[in-house]
Amino acid sequence: MSTIFLTHESGLAHVTPPGHPEQVARLEAIYAALRGEEFGALDRRTAPTADAEEVLRCHSAAYLDLVRSARPEKGWSQLDGDTFMAPGSWEAALRAIGAAEAAVEAVIAGEAANAFIAMRPPGHHAERERAMGFCLFGTVAIAAKYALDARGLGRVAVLDFDVHHGNGTQDLLWDERRAMFVSSHQMPLYPGTGRADETGAHGQIVNLPLTSGSGGHEMRLAWEGALEQVRDFAPDLILVSAGFDAHRDDPLAGLNWTEADFAWITHAICDLAEDCCEGRVVSSLEGGYDLAALGRSVAAHVRVLMERGG
Repeated sequence: MSTIFLTHESGLAHVTPPGHPEQVARLEAIYAALRGEEFGALDRRTAPTADAEEVLRCHSAAYLDLVRSARPEKGWSQLDGDTFMAPGSWEAALRAIGAAEAAVEAVIAGEAANAFIAMRPPGHHAERERAMGFCLFGTVAIAAKYALDARGLGRVAVLDFDVHHGNGTQDLLWDERRAMFVSSHQMPLYPGTGRADETGAHGQIVNLPLTSGSGGHEMRLAWEGALEQVRDFAPDLILVSAGFDAHRDDPLAGLNWTEADFAWITHAICDLAEDCCEGRVVSSLEGGYDLAALGRSVAAHVRVLMERGG
């Protein structure tokens, strides 16, 4: 089996204002990084468009209507201080959800052991009733609910190693006893959530705050313990919010991870998945804002997925 890679050109049509860090060039950097011969075996697929009602798995109808009505004919509309919509953003956001759900389908069906989704906008800051932090919809949380409710899985784990806390995913899965959420993140940092005592309605949320200036050693210690908790939870599928902004070169934060650290955590997640859920891993792009570091880090992540899924 090969690793599935899902994307769509609509991700390039989610255009943000000049100078915005969540920019079209992020996706272009990933495409360039995965263009080499070593990635020739990727099972490259087109991200389908999700039905808008899929958003209702996690968000309210009022919020869905708000985002739908905010679509601009030209230029931008602004949903919060740093979250914008361009004319192409609606399709891009629905295709990000469609890609995540299609990847879940394919991995459950045994078409591949794992998948990586390169789409924009990201999703892990979007809460039930509001856009935040560049995010419109909680893409990975929606995929988790899809796996549980539409595909009948018993338990799903969502693992988030973005440098910013996945407050949106936490909000959307807070009351969902069938979904475990683990997030490592720099603290203090935007959005200000993610304390270790935020544990969810059923004790199924694990937050791993990391101090500014810390690096791979501290990350590995934190995740080694957390992954044992995930093992005890025994998920049927692992979803990953793959943010690469903990890299030491990233301009928006202060952790000191390297490409080797992203490779390590990918290996660790795949080890766990092989033990508890037949290797099933679906990874979806979140942050990462230094373009060169983003390309190298995604390549390291996908390289491990291919090695473990082959």
